[in-house]
Amino acid sequence: MITVTSVEAQSRFGELIDRSQREPIEVTRRGRVVAYVISGHDMLDLADVRKRREEAARWYANYRQQVAAQPVAETLTDADVDALVHELR
Repeated sequence: MITVTSVEAQSRFGELIDRSQREPIEVTRRGRVVAYVISGHDMLDLADVRKRREEAARWYANYRQQVAAQPVAETLTDADVDALVHELR
């Protein structure tokens, strides 16, 4: 990844846009990262990953609610546990 200062980014913005088609550009100010210049294609990929992550988080939250609605393990007897174990074999 290429790193440029914010002053360099201002003076060479057109070049950075062209270069961002090949790899992300890291922009720094006073030694700290303040921005990235990425291609439109990379941005769409990131948006897709974010959408899939949010969908997975919603699915997991729904799953957790379903599991929480099931009987608590404290109500299981030893015989129940044995039956479950043998059922899985």
